[in-house]
Amino acid sequence: MSEGFDVYDPGSGYELYDASSAAGAPRSWTRFLGGLGEALITLGLVIALYAVYELWWSNITAGEQTRRNSAALLRTWAAPAPAAAKPSDAIAIGQSFGFLYIPAFGADWRALIMQSVDRTRVLNTGAVGHYTQPPSALPWDASGNFAIAGHRDGHGMVFRDLDQLAVGDRVYVQTAYGWFVYQLDREASSVPINDVGAVEPIPVGSGFTKPGRYITLTTCTPIYIDSNRMVWWGHLIEQTPKGRVPAGVTPIS
Repeated sequence: MSEGFDVYDPGSGYELYDASSAAGAPRSWTRFLGGLGEALITLGLVIALYAVYELWWSNITAGEQTRRNSAALLRTWAAPAPAAAKPSDAIAIGQSFGFLYIPAFGADWRALIMQSVDRTRVLNTGAVGHYTQPPSALPWDASGNFAIAGHRDGHGMVFRDLDQLAVGDRVYVQTAYGWFVYQLDREASSVPINDVGAVEPIPVGSGFTKPGRYITLTTCTPIYIDSNRMVWWGHLIEQTPKGRVPAGVTPIS
């Protein structure tokens, strides 16, 4: 005979009622829902912590890395160099070789330029990276497209305001071999993330039709989604020797 409870029914008197399964079901659902709730709370905390890292802490660490790398590059430039030293394209991956200035972002805005767009070794340190795959020109080359990239969110977010630039804005590049000044000509608000035409020697979509000395700035878009690329193109308008700073820019010191 199974165990049960005597349950009184006003219509028919007492009946034998097996409550074992009915009582167990609510307890099982309670345990399941409680565990699910704890899991969701844990997941929410993990997501929140990741957001804090991406949007706040990564900017702090990138700023520290950029300051150290910038100081190291300035020390290298201050050291005596052979008088016969000529511009060279032999730059190691992750090596710093210049500074980028965009006055439209503010009089004191500047970014360190490093070789390659490797996310870990370059972009996540807060620097602007120079495209090496596919290869692109360097500012001192006789012709070609100096193509660079930077983060738009987190890790220094150097190109966060790239969408605020306008045709005619100037971009300054400082190197050991002198200054290079570019004028922006055209924007592509969104191109496919795998579109390498934008950084070709004669960049596709730029409006340029013959070899020249160009610059291409790229970043992820939409912000926080990063499914496409925003692009700005410009052309070289001025070049000055190392010791002569062009008008309109204040160099790092």
